Order: sequence, then C-alpha cells, then structure tokens
Amino acid sequence: MPQTMKSYALCFHQPIGEATMPSPERMEEIMTDVYAIREELRAAGAWVFGGGLHGPDAATVLKLEGDELLTIDGPFVEGKEHIGGITVIQAPDLDSALEWGRRYARATGLPIEVRPFVEGAA
Repeated sequence: MPQTMKSYALCFHQPIGEATMPSPERMEEIMTDVYAIREELRAAGAWVFGGGLHGPDAATVLKLEGDELLTIDGPFVEGKEHIGGITVIQAPDLDSALEWGRRYARATGLPIEVRPFVEGAA
C-alpha cells in the first residue's frame, strides 16, 4: 500500500536589515545550493511550491475590528526577523520533512521552521 504523504511548510526566517544580508558572491552560492535542493525535491516528487517574500515593510494587514475591516500598512507583528520565504513540500512523516529542512538550514545559514499543515483543512 502506498504511503500517504503529508504537506509541510518550510519557513525561512531572515534577520531584518541590510547589514544582515550576505555579500552578492555569498548570495549566489546560497541560491545555487537552494536551487539544487529544489531540484532534488522535484526529482523525489516532494516539491509543491515555494518562493521568496518581500520584506515586512511590503506587508498589508487586513484586520476586522467590530464591523469595520481595517487595512494597515506594514507587518502584523514587529520583530527582529521575518519570514523571507517558504517552501511547501510533501513528505511521508515529520522526520523526512525535518531532513529537507536541515538541508535548507545548512545551505542558507538561516533558521528553518518546519510546520505540518492541518490534514483535511481546505
């Protein structure tokens, strides 16, 4: 019987600020490694989608207060880091998803949060 695959979000946590950005040369190395992992995910049938996100200053928050829907520029939460990108994968279990997350953490030097999706939720 084939194993059921579960969906996981791999969230890339990036520090905020220009001073924390790697040099262009280092960024090129990082992205080469990231794209190689992405191709391995595709070859394994585990890739769903992924991409980088603009910084928190590009965020717009929609917030319901009573009957009024507010539109607020900026991030929902202020912090020293933000989610700079996500990759959604399918894996048979958390251990497998964590291994992909470890590979991304080694490649990027960033903290990678691995979080399972709620099964059956649409």
